[in-house]
Amino acid sequence: MSSSENEKGRSTGACPELCYFHILWDHELDDLHQLLERITERRDQVIKRWYDLYMLHFGHLRALPEKEFFDIYGSELDAFVRHLLQRNMEGFAAVVRESAERLAERSVPYAEVIVSMHLFEESVASIMPVPDALMPRVYLSFDKLSHIRTIILAETYFRSRSAAAEARILDLEREAAPMGPTHRSSFRGLVGASPMMRRLYERIEAAGATRGTILIVGESGTGKELVARAIHEAGGNPSAPFLPFNCAAIPRELIESELFGYKRGAFSGAAAEYLGLFRAAEGGTLFLDEITEMAPETQSKLLRAVQERAVRPVGSTREIPFEVRLIASTNRDPAEAVRSGRLRDDLYYRLQANVLRVPPLRERLEDLPLLITHFIALFNEKHLRRSPLAGIDDDALEAMRGYQWPGNVREVANAIEGAFTFGRDRTIRLEDLPAQISGNEDSRPSVRSLPVGTFANAEREIIRRALEATGWNKLQAAKLLRVSRKKLYAKIAKYGLSDDTSKDLN
Repeated sequence: MSSSENEKGRSTGACPELCYFHILWDHELDDLHQLLERITERRDQVIKRWYDLYMLHFGHLRALPEKEFFDIYGSELDAFVRHLLQRNMEGFAAVVRESAERLAERSVPYAEVIVSMHLFEESVASIMPVPDALMPRVYLSFDKLSHIRTIILAETYFRSRSAAAEARILDLEREAAPMGPTHRSSFRGLVGASPMMRRLYERIEAAGATRGTILIVGESGTGKELVARAIHEAGGNPSAPFLPFNCAAIPRELIESELFGYKRGAFSGAAAEYLGLFRAAEGGTLFLDEITEMAPETQSKLLRAVQERAVRPVGSTREIPFEVRLIASTNRDPAEAVRSGRLRDDLYYRLQANVLRVPPLRERLEDLPLLITHFIALFNEKHLRRSPLAGIDDDALEAMRGYQWPGNVREVANAIEGAFTFGRDRTIRLEDLPAQISGNEDSRPSVRSLPVGTFANAEREIIRRALEATGWNKLQAAKLLRVSRKKLYAKIAKYGLSDDTSKDLN
């Protein structure tokens, strides 16, 4: 890649997709060249493995026919490899963006498909092992490449699907604003009329009126990013930048340069200055999701940046001031995260003054009918089927009321979308719901008869055993469990697993 191309691809004026390519350098593309040539030689084998993994992870929910899967992903894979081999990053980004938009358009009823893109890394690694001498270096480069590719595809997909929803939220907000938060059943994309949700709406409005640092605590799927966006929109300048950043989605060693930026020449391959997210969010809000996944040393630098309202880019000798509201989130108990060393106590003391807790759905089941109505209307607007849904029948509603919703609001959305895909009536019936909700799976008792936490406990035990069987080699454990390495890391973090915990359990 020429210096001019490097400059263009990594400048701050580049399109949002191109800003991710600063983590992949020319020498890493060189490492990948041989691997990509092998992919080209074994194209059909790669896509077949990819399809098998897709069916394994998502076939029970909704399945693309094999021919359609080969058609959609075959063309996307061809363009992906071709442009990487040409080492034209700008052209590659444009092709991936174009193919992602086509993928989103052709796979609207199959939302989980976009999540399956991380299986690319897993499928190729299982078919074409890299020589041992090259493995660590090539695997790191390929891991970075997979991160870039997944982010681009996911962002393109969600941008294409969220425009209508955002317009709808703005319309609802204009209608509901005169009521005040204590009488509302929805608030800036959040849905619920229970007392705890209305108290949350009040706290969001109060938080929006200040510029203080805020910590949002809640389980996965409760809508922590929606709460952060609502705080941002409730502020004085909702059109200012809102930049979300998932601390668990980027390798720890890259987070510092992603947040604070770097100077040209700061390290090998840094051919242009990179602003970093703090400066890119100037005047707006930076949302750090899953802050407990950030390395302690980076948390220390984050605390200093928040206190001094200035960042020092990697390779720079001076600090640069910024004006940004910081909102952080975690799905862990903050006090427990401090005790376990996942959250620095000094950063926690800085954040604990302004804490918003998002209740899990099982604690506000009275909001379930509102959520069902909300998602039915939302998916009707997306035209996921020819005949729109009119509602839900009593048996299906009763089953949903009796379920504990470990995946919270996100799981409700997935259940309703699944009913759109597979249902044939104008109302959602019991048999249209996933088996874990309806209790219709063969030889499986009703979900309502199972004690709370049974599934989570079983999943935790399976993951622990796989890690022990592989000597805590996470790559080998992920292959044994037939999940991606990224998903395994997320599960390890969710259940607080470590080699020490495993010994304690024994």
